[in-house]
Amino acid sequence: MATSPRTPAARAPRRTVPPTPDGGTTAPGTPGDQSETQRRVRDGTGLLSAAAMRRLDADLEWYRALPAEDRSWVNLVAQAGITAFVTWYADPTQPPHGVSEIFATAPPELTRSISLQHTLQLVRVVVDVVETHSDRLAAPGAERELREAVLRYSREVAFSAAEVYARAAEVRGAWDARLEALVVDALVRGDADDALRSRVSALGWSGRGATLVVVGTTTAHMDEVRAADLRRATRRAADDALVGILGDRLVVFLGGEGDLRAAAMSLLPRFGPGPVVVGPTASGLAEATRSARAALAGLAAAAGWEQAPRPVHADDLLPERVLVGDVEARRALVERAYAPLAASQGSLLETLSAYLGGGRSLEAAARSLYVHPNTVRYRLRRVADVTGWDPLDARESYVLQTALAVGRLDGAAG
Repeated sequence: MATSPRTPAARAPRRTVPPTPDGGTTAPGTPGDQSETQRRVRDGTGLLSAAAMRRLDADLEWYRALPAEDRSWVNLVAQAGITAFVTWYADPTQPPHGVSEIFATAPPELTRSISLQHTLQLVRVVVDVVETHSDRLAAPGAERELREAVLRYSREVAFSAAEVYARAAEVRGAWDARLEALVVDALVRGDADDALRSRVSALGWSGRGATLVVVGTTTAHMDEVRAADLRRATRRAADDALVGILGDRLVVFLGGEGDLRAAAMSLLPRFGPGPVVVGPTASGLAEATRSARAALAGLAAAAGWEQAPRPVHADDLLPERVLVGDVEARRALVERAYAPLAASQGSLLETLSAYLGGGRSLEAAARSLYVHPNTVRYRLRRVADVTGWDPLDARESYVLQTALAVGRLDGAAG
């Protein structure tokens, strides 16, 4: 016997629809269901904020270690993020806006206390809190939509945090570059006071080991990008590094306990065409100032020695530096060559003068001194031991000849 359509067995099962706050029913996924979720999320703002604060204190050790003032700023950032999400979720058809204002509530100094990694951990905790409460906040059947909205918004927040830290790093980088230029200019001018030491420390200069100054010309089109790349290269080459661009001149201070000369060699391609001069090794800021002045004087005088190597030591350019009026070079030649020879025994100064004045001939010097040529050769070796410059070498004999000239001039003036 057929079952009548009116019997209970023939009836289709009825779908249970959750009631709305006004007593009606709305199928999941409909606009009414979304409005209900929006209302619940809006009403749960305080719940989410309180839960986020508890999670921050429980999960993030660096948050607990912050001073009270910084913790309060972090709390404001977290609350601003939740509030901004609630505002955006009210109109999810629009792209997330106002994300950058989340971090505008905190002072810029907060980026020094909290790293970008910590900020992203903060975002992750807040997102996890909202996801954890999504089943409670979303209308029945809309849990997935709420989770997707949270993930979409958290992505925007993460990008916004990265932008905030990038801007802060850019500002710090510009300020550090200006401070570094002032420090290098002060070192070149010789203003090595306590304030300068403080500024050098602020730039990360440790002061351990020796210091080497390298000067040369700049490459063409030394813009901010090239300058930043040069600073990164110098910091990779040595433990401590300072870079100054003085017009068309490039001044680099290298410091540390490693091989500074090898570091200077690695930076040669970073300099422009022309000579590169390395100053004397220094052990402190005051000596680094003298080293920088010597290197800059050598750069000005390097054109006088066509066969000069690249790089060339500033002390190898003493004769040319004397010609351009470098008082330090003149004093160095007198103290290191003329004065020791004048004070030595064995007629070394007289023998050197006869050798240089006789066309650098051992026989001519021997005839003028009435001695054997081997005696002249022996005395010239003594000259090399006393001064460090060998009269039998063409370049070093020129250095000694200049030392004799300035020594006699100073003696005559005295």
